[in-house]
Amino acid sequence: MAIHTIRYQLTINMYFRLLLLPLTVHGFSTIIQNVAQIRTPAYTSLRVVADPTVTEQFSASLQEERKIDSLVVGAGPAGLLTAIMLARKFPNEKVTVFDRLDAPPSPTDDAIWSDVAKFYLIGLGSRGQSALKHYGVWDEVEAVATAVVGRKDWSPESGAEDGVERIFTDRPVMTQVLPRDKLVGVLHKHVFDKYSDRIELNYGYEIMPLDFAANGNTAVKLRVSKCKNGSGIGGGERTNPASVASSQEKDGDETSELCDVDTDSFVIASNLVIAADGTARTVANEMEKNDKDRWENLNVFQKLLAEKPFKIRRYIDDNRRVYKTVPMKIPAEWRPDLNYSARTKNGRINYDALPADRNGNYCGVLLVKEGDEFAASDTDPVKFRALLDESLPQFSKLLDDETVAAIAKKPVSFLPSFRYAGPRLHQGERTLILGDCAHTVKPYFGLGANSALEDVKILEDSIDETTSIPDAVLLFSKKRAKESKSLVKLSRELDRPGKLGFFTFILPLILDSIFHKILPKVFAPNTISMLQKDGITFSGVRRRKRLDRAAQLVLIGSGLSAVFAWIKAFVNTVANITGKNSSSVSFAMAGVFVLVSAARKNMSFFTRNNVSPADVLTKTTSSSSDQEDRSSSS
Repeated sequence: MAIHTIRYQLTINMYFRLLLLPLTVHGFSTIIQNVAQIRTPAYTSLRVVADPTVTEQFSASLQEERKIDSLVVGAGPAGLLTAIMLARKFPNEKVTVFDRLDAPPSPTDDAIWSDVAKFYLIGLGSRGQSALKHYGVWDEVEAVATAVVGRKDWSPESGAEDGVERIFTDRPVMTQVLPRDKLVGVLHKHVFDKYSDRIELNYGYEIMPLDFAANGNTAVKLRVSKCKNGSGIGGGERTNPASVASSQEKDGDETSELCDVDTDSFVIASNLVIAADGTARTVANEMEKNDKDRWENLNVFQKLLAEKPFKIRRYIDDNRRVYKTVPMKIPAEWRPDLNYSARTKNGRINYDALPADRNGNYCGVLLVKEGDEFAASDTDPVKFRALLDESLPQFSKLLDDETVAAIAKKPVSFLPSFRYAGPRLHQGERTLILGDCAHTVKPYFGLGANSALEDVKILEDSIDETTSIPDAVLLFSKKRAKESKSLVKLSRELDRPGKLGFFTFILPLILDSIFHKILPKVFAPNTISMLQKDGITFSGVRRRKRLDRAAQLVLIGSGLSAVFAWIKAFVNTVANITGKNSSSVSFAMAGVFVLVSAARKNMSFFTRNNVSPADVLTKTTSSSSDQEDRSSSS
């Protein structure tokens, strides 16, 4: 299928719009406009052979509109893998990539990666590894990654010497951990080595959509602006991309991540636009604004038949934590291929450490509640050391005073809030979004980066299953929009605080562990375990868990009914024998009261207001496969 192939048709929806519009002056005018927008077939190729020079080929002084084959916004893991996919799929056409950051460092530059606390680590599970293998990049990634074969965890009740080690034996693949930007560096190098004649990489540019249906709906028009030196995210420096601004608006939205741009800019027209610019969402935000304006200009009858507006569902984070990264060198007697974790009884601190390399260097993530004394920069290093000695003695002894002082001084970072785009992931026929800008989750369960890489493979499948780019865009949107929503909703249910978290996460986890153990052929494993499996969609996980819950409730209800019937019969029997009806009833009620009180006492840990998923994972009796979540952050 060539990129430039186009199909047009007058839809049934258009006919109904024409028939139902009120024949007012405004309605008549709208009819004329809609008729004028009915397109006729056009098969003009927009392919151009561009100068292969990378990065500097675009001049900020260029005034003429430039036409390109396909554009990828964002040069992160999903963006670069998308560019590789398109280059393989359409070898005679050019893929242009723009990113606001500087080019990534070499993945083998030890001087760069020795600063282990500077770069955020991600874990590549089966979804991510499968996509990278498919595009021929996995061997290069695996060469600079570190396998995590298990986990050693200290529960809140554990002493410093009482950590429990688990080795994972039933995973389809071992999680491979590396800094996110090292993965970007591998993909960047792969592009230069194998696709420099087909992929153009341009760093330090901001992209802003102007028209999603330009040139008779045969292209997308965008403005390209050069970022001023040092004005990009992190001051042009590559820092932790998972962190967000230190402030958050009440509606759950985050501070804009756009860079400051020079006054000079130029316009491009692309046959296909794929936005993979992460939480910045430049394209997605413009899609939302564009649809909001369109929706507000429709009358009541038009809204009944019109396509629902594109929106970004932004959740306010009701379990918000901030974090600081901690460089840590483990002792020689510790295994260098484990995920080390611990948490305090009061839920004040969660600590997770993953290997940054194969030499025992670890990057730890210290999570604390927002508003905590140490959830700020320039905190007292002496008090901070005392906190570590009391709460995390097994890790505190691995940090010298200089490191502790540096951690106390550094500012905190914030985890991104949950959000998803919908009810579709496209705008018009030639623009789509994927990765974090379509579905953002917290890096708890190894789903963010892995699902973003999986998006690329789904997009290729959509191209293979259709005969035109517009059809492929629509099919991808149909396949992944529902999945994006399911992924975010599932992940958010695992992160609710206090009593709400008990009912959305802890209680289902307990029930799944019990019922799956008793009837493994009837009841599926818990949600966390299912999310790590191959061949099952996020929507499929939600659907299966709803069925499991219904069946569990039926069995529990039937069991309780049988128990109550037995108790009633027992009480009546005792009453008939003893003739002390009131005493028998009192005895039964007292027994129930004792059972409820004991259960409430045992479950009090799970219903505390400050509990989080990380606080309770070690309280469950799930198998090692159910514990994978913390060893594959994304």
